[in-house]
Amino acid sequence: MKKGCPFGTHRVIEPAGALPQPAKKIDNTMELYDNEILVNVQTLNIDSASFTQIKEQAEGDLEKIKEIMLSIVAERGKHQNPVTGSGGMLIGTVEKIGSALEGKIDLKVGDKIATLVSLSLTPLRIDEIVEIRKDIDQVDIKGKAILFESGIYAVLPKDLPENLALSVLDVAGAPAQTAKLVKPGDTVVVVGGAGKSGMLCCYEAKRRAGVTGKVICLGHSEKSLARAKEADIADVYIAADATKPVEIMEKIAAATNGKMADITINCVNVQDTEMSCILATKKDGLIYFFSMATSFTKAALGAEGVGSDVTMIVGNGYTKGHAEITLQIMRESQALRKVYEELYA
Repeated sequence: MKKGCPFGTHRVIEPAGALPQPAKKIDNTMELYDNEILVNVQTLNIDSASFTQIKEQAEGDLEKIKEIMLSIVAERGKHQNPVTGSGGMLIGTVEKIGSALEGKIDLKVGDKIATLVSLSLTPLRIDEIVEIRKDIDQVDIKGKAILFESGIYAVLPKDLPENLALSVLDVAGAPAQTAKLVKPGDTVVVVGGAGKSGMLCCYEAKRRAGVTGKVICLGHSEKSLARAKEADIADVYIAADATKPVEIMEKIAAATNGKMADITINCVNVQDTEMSCILATKKDGLIYFFSMATSFTKAALGAEGVGSDVTMIVGNGYTKGHAEITLQIMRESQALRKVYEELYA
């Protein structure tokens, strides 16, 4: 077997010298290098911002969605949406392990895994799109993928349905980062709190903020908030348009007696929500932008424009222990698990 770089640079075609994620095109031939893992892919979980954009471009037509997805992979060798730049993750079965990794990792051929690195850097070949579940951003395929030596993964747990595990692992970085950021007594606003990552963040924030804190779940409609209320994941629930910053500011001010949020977590999959987060947060507060629809230019210049000294954190899909933290939420909260099973499993 040929020797490969731990970070997968040996797969980069264009531009030379780049890493696989920012590269425009990577090699998705499935000839295995000595430090790679070949995966027989079962399901793709497309990043929410990416799949929303694809559905809008395809006007909801399933055949057009297939065409767009296949064209992305044909052009780039990976599923990296050229508009949003984001990818998603996958589940599949380990088919082959490179000679340099055999006996050195906790995987064996036949293990069912979820990759915890983005599809935006994962060499992928789609042979056939079998089914599109457009309401939950999941696509069943026949195909192959490569996991690099540096790639992180989780062996799928036996006590949770596969599609449920895939859905929550796709956003595992968000609740795990929330666990690191939120302190007892904090007031936390979760924008997009009724969505897939948002509900997990609300649950974790409520646990960390404790009885002296306050968690405000901001959703786009009363219908979406009904699910969050059913799971009892927040103290206050507000239906509002996150693209209207003044409206959001006024509603958060009313909910906090004008004190505003210590921490705001952005989990929405639409653009132009940066200023809503900034105005909802104390001048010396903290904002965690998990959403891949975030414009960091808008966030930085917007905060400057209103004289806000907020600390802004870029959403990192990886946090140490993030998979186990997120799966444990599904084990701990039967109410939240019920909601996720109804939606995703």
